[in-house]
Amino acid sequence: MKYFLLFFAVIMAISARSAQAQTDLIERGKTLFRAADCAACHLSDDGQTLSGGKAFSLPFGTVYAVNITPDRQTGIGAYTDEQWLRMMRTGVDRNGRHLYPVMPYTSYTFLNDADTLAIKTYLFTLKPVQAKTPENRLPFPFNQRWVMTFWNWFNNPNRRLAPVPDRTAEWNRGAYLVEALGHCDQCHTPRNFMFGLSRRAYAGTVQVGWRAYNLTSDTEHGLGGWSDDELFEYLSTGYAPHHGPASGPMAEAIENSLRYLPAEDIRAMIVYLRSIPARSDGPTRGKRPLDTPRENETVGQHIFQQACMGCHLEDGAGRQSAWGALEGAHNLSDPATTNITSVLRTGTSIETEHGKMAMPSFANAYTPQELAAVSEYLLSHFGGVKAQIKPRMFKN
Repeated sequence: MKYFLLFFAVIMAISARSAQAQTDLIERGKTLFRAADCAACHLSDDGQTLSGGKAFSLPFGTVYAVNITPDRQTGIGAYTDEQWLRMMRTGVDRNGRHLYPVMPYTSYTFLNDADTLAIKTYLFTLKPVQAKTPENRLPFPFNQRWVMTFWNWFNNPNRRLAPVPDRTAEWNRGAYLVEALGHCDQCHTPRNFMFGLSRRAYAGTVQVGWRAYNLTSDTEHGLGGWSDDELFEYLSTGYAPHHGPASGPMAEAIENSLRYLPAEDIRAMIVYLRSIPARSDGPTRGKRPLDTPRENETVGQHIFQQACMGCHLEDGAGRQSAWGALEGAHNLSDPATTNITSVLRTGTSIETEHGKMAMPSFANAYTPQELAAVSEYLLSHFGGVKAQIKPRMFKN
């Protein structure tokens, strides 16, 4: 009897240890899932499940995000570990179909085996949701998935990210977070003629109607004018004094991913970003001399006083919160005016520790001509940028 009780105790201890290991693996997978910002693409319209369906309008058609709940028919529930690794690294699903690089497998390919499978382990603990993904709307020849075989030859490195021996552990951690998990280059690097990533790494570009800014160390166009503390606050919360709040896809990345990362990971990302060579050939920030018609300036000022001052105040300081401050806002110093027009046309929001910070769409309340006028006023008055904005930019 004594030996039986001893044997039973050993079995229970092993079982408890195994259960704890599984719990730790699931929690690690959840952390990695957030760092990889999967929710930004795969979250359903109601924000409740990872059943996908989000449409991505690209120059060559529309692609829809797939269901990544563990449903066996419409989701990822039938994936084996081997199939999951292949999909995450080569962009080929379990049925042998090539995925389109809207799914950033050309970045996820840098992930090691353990982290890639930990994400799968976490996803398999979620509630299965049966939700069939809409058919992509792509014209010929883009609807021929086999063509991606040749695209991958030139644009998918298909390798794991190895530590650089002469760099610090913090730098290597930052590289892994930025290049692999965060896949930051997918938005901030211009595309080549094949729509793969160009050699102008992190020089900034326009993605899905929003300006993804230059992340290199260039002092005029990139992050060279930001302090480490400003970068830390922006990446952690979505706002930094004198730089304004994040908006559009960047707000989504912070809301779904970056705000959950531990402080040491954000610091490691900053260390890595500081090491990216300066590029001044990206989207330009600064002033562009251009005469704005006096009539537009008057109309723009009137609309600002009527619709905007309640939140932003006349001096742009922000009434209810510093999140409403306009002075120094990144979006108001871009002569291309991409983000300010997108904000006014579609609105933007971000969930923070202080609650949801939102800027509503004004497209239904004002005409395209009025929105163009107030945009010109905002750029001129708070960003020192003179620009003439075409009303057609506010038409969906």
